[in-house]
Amino acid sequence: MAMMIETDYLAAARKILLAASMFAGTAYAADTGTAGARCAEPAPIGAYRLDDGSTLDIGPAAAGQLRWRRDDGRSGALTAGADGIWTSTLGWTTRPDGHRVRFADCGRGGLRFDRLHGQRIALVQTDTRFQGSGVELAGRLTLPPGDGPVPLVILVHGAERESALRSYSLQRQFAAAGIGVFAYDKRGTGASGGRYTQDYLTLATDAVHALREAKRLAGARVGRIGYQGGSQGGWVAPLAARIAPVDFVVVSFGLAVSPLEEDREAIAFDLERAGFGGHSEAMRGAMQIADATARLIDSGFSEGYERLALLKAQYAKEAWYPSVRGNFSWYLLGNDEAIIRRDAPQLVPGIPANYDPMPLLRNLDTPQLWLFGGQDRDAPPRETLRRLGELQRAGRPIATALFADADHGMYEFETAADGERLSTRQPDGYFRLMADFIRGERLQPRYGQASLCARSPC
Repeated sequence: MAMMIETDYLAAARKILLAASMFAGTAYAADTGTAGARCAEPAPIGAYRLDDGSTLDIGPAAAGQLRWRRDDGRSGALTAGADGIWTSTLGWTTRPDGHRVRFADCGRGGLRFDRLHGQRIALVQTDTRFQGSGVELAGRLTLPPGDGPVPLVILVHGAERESALRSYSLQRQFAAAGIGVFAYDKRGTGASGGRYTQDYLTLATDAVHALREAKRLAGARVGRIGYQGGSQGGWVAPLAARIAPVDFVVVSFGLAVSPLEEDREAIAFDLERAGFGGHSEAMRGAMQIADATARLIDSGFSEGYERLALLKAQYAKEAWYPSVRGNFSWYLLGNDEAIIRRDAPQLVPGIPANYDPMPLLRNLDTPQLWLFGGQDRDAPPRETLRRLGELQRAGRPIATALFADADHGMYEFETAADGERLSTRQPDGYFRLMADFIRGERLQPRYGQASLCARSPC
């Protein structure tokens, strides 16, 4: 039955691709981004080579700010001062970290990062509009300088609704590391047309169209080619690779379980972190809540309200109840029926809540790299790692790495007094591991604090 479902899914995707194959994208010159403070176009957004040979990425951030990133995972928000010096705060906190940046001619003449000088890397960018699955999408190809072949990676989105063309720093970071990148705004976001959806088949078909557009624009410069997908992209990218074969797939903080199973795992992890992991009654009550919220999701928010209300009343005073968060259960617990009926269908449109990725992964020959955060409270990786271990033992070409201190999005963090997590950086080794895999290089046993697992058991 699972193989039949997979076959039908892929056949539908190929029909969609065939129907849209008559459309080609139209390329035009790239827009370099939004101007920084007191800077006319182009802004200082870009990748810079520093005196010590390392790279520094400057990207957009909140209004009036920029964000710097290093390949070792360090990052900070930049705010301009009256003297033209931009001062930095640590990660996504508001605490000063002592770093200072000064741009020469708004970045055209380079910059100074602390005591290091840097010059903008002459990345080759081409913006385009191309036909996805029934909609026109906006994309951008970013290539390293030169004219020789390079690996090419297509960035596949998570569930976010912001513009990837604006917010994805990897399009510059990978290119600065010698890797071509194609980024695009998913349907219903940024400059792309269509309605936002979380239907994996539709999104995978769009990703295949993006791959074809990237190959068309890059021409003879295309070497190895594949996908990198984060979070929800971990369901979409392997599906796209099954529809149209590629050389590699990178999955960052994604899962090999269904969205409903993801929520259950996240709730169990919530209780463990709060000290209730060994309390069977607490876990039993929490799983009852997970079952009730799953019924709401699975019914398209038409059934299950009475059951959820009863459980909320039954457990509201239990010590463990405030710790129940999950992936989407927190929203259903925190709102009444009228609000859920009105708003929830628009929050997760088209999501296949019971989608099981395992039949596809069992039959996927594409080399894959799966990267996880050990403190990921939105997508806990325990069951996914177990399942991937089974696939490794069965001979599937899968490598995994666990960054023990990282949360979702692959961010390390500090915990505030109110219990909220404040992201400080990405783990050292995370970017380097992805870049090595995309380039097809021999992988090292360790990347930062993470050990590579190329076979099971590790």
